[in-house]
Amino acid sequence: MALALAACSQGGEAPEPAIPDESLTQSPQPAASVDLTETVSDTRDLLLRYAAQGSLTRLERLADQSDGFISNFNGQPHREFWDLLRRTGLDPNLKLRQLLDQAPGVRMVDEERWYVWPALAARDANELIPEKLSFQERKELRELIGDDGIDSIRAGKGYPGMRTAIAEDGRWVYFVLGLDGEE
Repeated sequence: MALALAACSQGGEAPEPAIPDESLTQSPQPAASVDLTETVSDTRDLLLRYAAQGSLTRLERLADQSDGFISNFNGQPHREFWDLLRRTGLDPNLKLRQLLDQAPGVRMVDEERWYVWPALAARDANELIPEKLSFQERKELRELIGDDGIDSIRAGKGYPGMRTAIAEDGRWVYFVLGLDGEE
């Protein structure tokens, strides 16, 4: 038995203790707060008011006033798409309110600052790999997109869940739900 143990030893040198990566030795830090510009805040408030009223017509008008606005990846008119969602049991007004009640993130797109809800949707796919996130962010990501969404991110795709964005100039940029077949 002693011979077997001696064969497994590493000789006379003691192993060096493993030193954890610096990021693992720091206390968890709260996510950086994002301050909205006045124009972004005004658009957010308007969206929340229309969504609270349940008005797809007003949301459609605002979307139509926003150059290049995207509500779906199938090319359907916004109102037609949102009506379809409502008829299938998914309330776009409720989903929009839920998104805008979360903390936003910031993303630069073509030298323009976009405020994105939820904050995790503002990140690149390579930044969303769970092992690169804090425990709290991992939990939030799993709640937002589930295991299938995380598998999609691991496959190199971007954030697959529901999201919305407002450009720094107050223009509503998109409100997409990340449904199957939508991308």
